[in-house]
Amino acid sequence: MSRISDEHIIQIESNFGELEARMASGTLDGEEFVAASREYAELEKVAKLGSNVRRLRAEIISLDAMTSDKSVDQEIRDLAVEELQELTQALSFAEHDLAIALLPQDLADTKPAILEIRAGTGGDEAALFGGDLFRMYSRYAELQGWKVEIMSSNSADVGGYKEVIASIKGSGVFAKFKFESGVHRVQRVPTTESGGRIHTSAATVAVLPEPEDVDIEIHDNDIRIDVFRASGAGGQHVNTTDSAVRITHIPSGLVVSQQDEKSQHKNKDRAMKILRARLFELERAKVHEKEADARKSMVGSGDRSERIRTYNFPQGRVTDHRINLTLHKLPEIIEGGGLSELIDALVSEDEASRLAGLGD
Repeated sequence: MSRISDEHIIQIESNFGELEARMASGTLDGEEFVAASREYAELEKVAKLGSNVRRLRAEIISLDAMTSDKSVDQEIRDLAVEELQELTQALSFAEHDLAIALLPQDLADTKPAILEIRAGTGGDEAALFGGDLFRMYSRYAELQGWKVEIMSSNSADVGGYKEVIASIKGSGVFAKFKFESGVHRVQRVPTTESGGRIHTSAATVAVLPEPEDVDIEIHDNDIRIDVFRASGAGGQHVNTTDSAVRITHIPSGLVVSQQDEKSQHKNKDRAMKILRARLFELERAKVHEKEADARKSMVGSGDRSERIRTYNFPQGRVTDHRINLTLHKLPEIIEGGGLSELIDALVSEDEASRLAGLGD
């Protein structure tokens, strides 16, 4: 990690001061003030962290000079040595926090997310596991104060989900959930297994940032909308009206279908929301392709085909293969409350990887 110079910090403080003065001037109109407020919220934290680093550095220089000044009483010099050690450690932490704050931010981190879970290999057991994963994420989201809304689901006869898509809204949702994309594997004895043999099944998780309308523009002539009669569960009304909607994005070939709602209008809105998220993720993938290659060795590419985590029920352990972390607390994790430890470890590894990259 390269050292952030005092000159760089002073420039940050100066920029923050200028922004503060502009906001206090009363000359900004509505849109300008909103944009300035957003910038202020981001810059304020960095400016405070930078000021703390400069203060600690100045105090260390002063104490260092005191410890080598023979005219100063020995007892005072001894106290200065002790304080110098404490401040040096404090500076190390402060510089690390500042470096993290200065890392290029993923603009999608602040956005809500669309969570997609699909049962993979393993038949009924995979669907049950898909249901377990959805409950785990839902409970974790509730503990964070986020709102979860199912947009589309295909339940299995035995329980769980063959597929479920949900919108998760709240502060910093995508920043926490973005490393969950990939193949999740479960090892356990199914309730239907009389011989006690352990079965392995899997489910695929995809987490997409949910863009605003201004983030991704979809032209009417780029999409084809088909309506059809919904099939499966949903009641007589659903099955006798053309309420289901299928939207095809012609340039990309992406297809999204929705039939959960009785209203064709609601199904179209939900399908457009999912389509917009998938298109937004395609654009992000193009922009961040080089960055993704650099991070792949640390926390993985996030590709849906990549096995990222194993949940071993007989041994009560969860292993994240990207960071070689094993936690023997499967019940707490699958209930949602223990998931924070895994997510925080992935975020820390990503930050460490990007910090190391700054020094290359």
